[in-house]
Amino acid sequence: MKLNRNDECWCGSGKKYKKCHIDMDLKLEEMEKVGYEIPPRNIIKTPEQIEGMRKSAKITTGILDLVEEKIKEGMSTEEIDILVYNYTIEHGGIPADLNYDGYPKSVCVSRNDIVCHGIPNKEEKLLNGDIVNVDVSTILDGYYSDASRMYLIGEVSEEAQRLVRVSKECLYKGIEAVKPYNTLGDMANAIQSHAEANGYSVVVEFGGHGIGLGFHEDPFVPHVGKPGEGMVMVPGMTFTIEPMINQGAPDIAILDDEWTVVTDDGSLTAQWEHTVLVTETGVEILT
Repeated sequence: MKLNRNDECWCGSGKKYKKCHIDMDLKLEEMEKVGYEIPPRNIIKTPEQIEGMRKSAKITTGILDLVEEKIKEGMSTEEIDILVYNYTIEHGGIPADLNYDGYPKSVCVSRNDIVCHGIPNKEEKLLNGDIVNVDVSTILDGYYSDASRMYLIGEVSEEAQRLVRVSKECLYKGIEAVKPYNTLGDMANAIQSHAEANGYSVVVEFGGHGIGLGFHEDPFVPHVGKPGEGMVMVPGMTFTIEPMINQGAPDIAILDDEWTVVTDDGSLTAQWEHTVLVTETGVEILT
């Protein structure tokens, strides 16, 4: 239904349409006419929902800080899972990973050639020289947040350190490209270009995702792409950016547990992740 200027805005803000989303909608109408992919209104978050996500993100960030304090050589990945579960529950949250589509643990811990979804267990110990991704997702009062970091265990090779550093740079190159009316392809291209300029590849099959009221919402957020392609980013959109950067080829394989994703050639891989909000002027990192 087309709104009149003095109608209440569709977003639920209580403001008149002319004082709220009319300018954005007019711009998007023009962009859609020339072929851009326009976001559906139902993925645009209200101020109340964004505040709920900020509170959830505070727990996620606190967990990653705690892991940074505690992680060490000889620790089992199961011990990391226990840390994450306890901190989340103590702060009133729920680990979003736990029992999600049957996933058995509260966190994903991915070492060395594991791209993502490494399942913690008692037998897997952190070794000197490992690079480790810890991926934390939290529900608080129905609001979701998601972030991950890389950790270096003991004496890590220069090659592995470089991969970890460049993968973090890729994340922030992507974040820098998040601006109103840019496209997801602009963001993806910034990541891909930086990775490939440094001799690395980007995993194609897995990407970021919309998040907030659910764990995985629309849109799918690619980390490989061309400028101008993909969905237009608009204020109020929330999603994760989480590029998986491989030292070798981008190809992956999934192990028999149907969760653990590894590099097909056994090369090292690294990933950093943030949940972000598109703002009127650019981007806010929620985690």
